[in-house]
Amino acid sequence: MSDDESTPDRDARADDDLTHTDDAGDVQLVNVGEKPDSARRAVARGTIHLTESTVEAVRGNEVKKGDVLATARIGAVQAVKHTWETIPMCHQIPITNVDTDFTVSDDRIELEVAVETTGKTGCEMEALEGVTTGLNTVWDMVKAAEKDVTGDYPNTRITDVEVVTKEKTVLE
Repeated sequence: MSDDESTPDRDARADDDLTHTDDAGDVQLVNVGEKPDSARRAVARGTIHLTESTVEAVRGNEVKKGDVLATARIGAVQAVKHTWETIPMCHQIPITNVDTDFTVSDDRIELEVAVETTGKTGCEMEALEGVTTGLNTVWDMVKAAEKDVTGDYPNTRITDVEVVTKEKTVLE
């Protein structure tokens, strides 16, 4: 499809309606100053697939680098708090709560991150950053166990990263 062909998303908005860029290619942060404060919550999740022996080592706290899930939890929370520094045009928001929940299965670890804020913009990007950084931290902690003889990671992959829920309640 060429750039000038229409798509449903392109038809739904005019170029004048772009919020982060203009016709000259300039980028701007969206002004949310006039929006009312809202209580907001977003939940995201994702999965890291590992070998069963690696998962057993994580369960038994036998990974040489240390406690994998505790370290990944710290990484997830730090990522949530610093999302505005890594995602262009993402507002810095006051994080009021972060919950992380790991589900450990035979060959995978799932991470769910819930983020809460009170403000003028949502927190789904923060939840996604928490999930991806938390799972990347797991990978970093277990990479020695996951490498094959050639130094590759044939069984290791991060999948299914998604926003599960978004909630917004306008405050009076």
